[in-house]
Amino acid sequence: MDKVYLTEKEPIHIKLADMKFIDSCTEILQNSDLGKAYFSDYEKAADMLTYAVGQKNVYVALDRNEKCVGFIYYMTNGIFGNYPYLHIVAVKEEYRNCGIGKQLIKYFEDNASDSSSAKYFLTVDDFNPRAKKLYENLGYKCVGELPDFYKNGINCYLMMKRRG
Repeated sequence: MDKVYLTEKEPIHIKLADMKFIDSCTEILQNSDLGKAYFSDYEKAADMLTYAVGQKNVYVALDRNEKCVGFIYYMTNGIFGNYPYLHIVAVKEEYRNCGIGKQLIKYFEDNASDSSSAKYFLTVDDFNPRAKKLYENLGYKCVGELPDFYKNGINCYLMMKRRG
């Protein structure tokens, strides 16, 4: 369990999600650019997250009151059946720009693979340049473009980072 501080008095910790966090994660997702583009239907978003939590692929960032302020959804063998894939990172709107997204991504990188030569993958859509810039600042490189990948009219960038 890692800690990050929003302020000097507000510790955040990350842990494996359980079903009690579905509603808060769904709300956080739906209030993100990603959620607005792909998960505007609450039931569809909740079903996807319920499945992911059941697969033990979702980790939540919690404040000291155990309130969910963000989450990640990743698969350890999600790309080519062999490499870790970060499917979703989302942070509650009022907690954005506090370092929670970076901490969640670091958690993914620290825990998704124990290989010293790991490669980490994620995708980011063309409508989300701030997220793309964050990933680039964290060492991810664009290795491909996927036109109309998830939805017609939206291009998706495949990004990769090598450990070390």
